[in-house]
Amino acid sequence: MEIQATDIAQTLSTLVRRVLAANPSPFTYTGTQTYVVGTGDVAIIDPGPADPDHIAGILAATAGQRITAIVCTHTHRDHSPGAKPLAEASGAPIIGCAPLMLEDSGPRADASFDPNYVPDRVLSDGERLSGVGWTLEAVATPGHTSNHLCYALIEEGALFTGDHIMGWSTTVVSPPDGDMADYMASLDKLIARTDAIYYPAHGEPVTNPQRFARSLAGHRKQREGQILRLVRDGVGVIEDMVPRMYSGIDKQLYPAAGRSVLAHLIDLENRGKAVRDGVAWRVEAIA
Repeated sequence: MEIQATDIAQTLSTLVRRVLAANPSPFTYTGTQTYVVGTGDVAIIDPGPADPDHIAGILAATAGQRITAIVCTHTHRDHSPGAKPLAEASGAPIIGCAPLMLEDSGPRADASFDPNYVPDRVLSDGERLSGVGWTLEAVATPGHTSNHLCYALIEEGALFTGDHIMGWSTTVVSPPDGDMADYMASLDKLIARTDAIYYPAHGEPVTNPQRFARSLAGHRKQREGQILRLVRDGVGVIEDMVPRMYSGIDKQLYPAAGRSVLAHLIDLENRGKAVRDGVAWRVEAIA
């Protein structure tokens, strides 16, 4: 993979550029990718953290152009906090996902919710915004968070997937807001679409979108099967499941993996296949 400089625009297509924030971590990969859409009047997708250097990089990338919309996929802190300072600098409205004030019990400090996100306009599924030569359509994709939106760039058949689909790893689904059933339904929704390319917030563009989304859905079904087998064999505590299921990952990622295991278990509980027994889980029925 080509090493990308931070806070400097890189052209990906006629209508799309990206600016990488300097916030790499085990959860954000090389950092959050902010996308610039358009060539005259432009939209900014996921302005990222409220890092002055990153905001300056976005403004430098759009010098001589007019930012007409600042668009957020969801309100985790590595995605939306840059919206406010960018709006103050550009005068552009903040448009996109709904605000979400929720204490996430997950382990990711970088992915807790942004309490200062105040949109000027909230988009619903299928709503559009446009500029000269470009049209963005909101695609509701709850699961990673309940307020997650992807955005389709109609003119290029592209989809900005935020954290719903990432180019380097599976996404964390962390209860109470993250919901595995919603996540799987959102994957099915994207599989049924005809997008030609995905632009994720973390990782490289995905050029085989439907196959990639199907592989993610298959991966989640495999994880569900692993969980059911472990619970059936008497391994019912999440902290004991994770090392068996994720033996190849960095141990500092175990807590995040445990959140996704919990999301699977809650989904299984809602479907009558598992039941919580104190801190442990047991199989209730196998359909």
